[in-house]
Amino acid sequence: MKRRPVLVALLGAATVSMSPLVSAQTYPARPVRVIVPFAPGGTTDIVARILSDRMGVSLGQAVVVENRAGGGGIVGAAELAKAVPDGHALGMATVSTVASNPAINPRTPYNPLTDFTPIINLAATPNVIAVHPSFPARDYKGFLEVLKKSPGRYSYSSSGTGGIGHLQMELYKSLAGVFVTHIPYRGAGPALNDTVAGQVPIIFDNLPSALPFIREGRLIPIVVAAPQRLAVLPSVPTFKEVGLEPVNRMAFYGLVGPKALPRDVVEKVSAAARHALEELAVRKRIEDTGSQVISNTPEQFAAQIRAEHEVYRRVVERQKLTLD
Repeated sequence: MKRRPVLVALLGAATVSMSPLVSAQTYPARPVRVIVPFAPGGTTDIVARILSDRMGVSLGQAVVVENRAGGGGIVGAAELAKAVPDGHALGMATVSTVASNPAINPRTPYNPLTDFTPIINLAATPNVIAVHPSFPARDYKGFLEVLKKSPGRYSYSSSGTGGIGHLQMELYKSLAGVFVTHIPYRGAGPALNDTVAGQVPIIFDNLPSALPFIREGRLIPIVVAAPQRLAVLPSVPTFKEVGLEPVNRMAFYGLVGPKALPRDVVEKVSAAARHALEELAVRKRIEDTGSQVISNTPEQFAAQIRAEHEVYRRVVERQKLTLD
């Protein structure tokens, strides 16, 4: 009887030491939900849904997309930050949720650098400055000349204050030495509608949502944020080509978990995502949106998040931006 406590202690120690292994072997024990912090139909939602079915096959459990829109992505991201770190709640992270919005909003209810566990950057999307056909320029040189001659005369639309379109345009303004008034909207759809209608002459937007209007001639592309010229817009220069490489930043769509997500779970989710991204059909569906497959490591994705957050923190500071 006197040996029993020792035996119990030994069994307890064995259980603790084995628990990570058991966790790796049994995860996931139930369906995995992926929180998309935006409404259905946007690029973030599309990428998540393209990946979810194939990841479910690899993980052996359903991967279910849940949309939690609001606050420019903050509502859904905050929900994920509070989730139990067991891998059954994951989330889509974008530049807006982990960089631009937190940089401008001091009331963001999470720390984007410490409250999430980066898993993998799935894809990235070029951004574009486009103008209404009535704008008095149709190429970058003319666009810059018009803005420099008439500071404050023109305005631009974005998906909302603190979003990537807003802060990336502010970064452009600070480097190009131009002044254009920001007109924020409640989403890319309304911003595009008013720009296509001619109510706002300029828009900074993700390429996938703007591309249909560009193809129809209802918007004129001026410059893109992409590693090189795009096959769909071969005559449109990148920001790097026009001497503004810091603006040459794409929007990303990655998977993250709550902080303290076990490494074995991170690796299992990352492997399932990479396996899905290796399928030609999945890659084609992502590329058809105008996005590019990234598929990097947790460490590389963490470095990207830190870099984007620092860029937009400096933009907010330099341009003296606020939510008001």
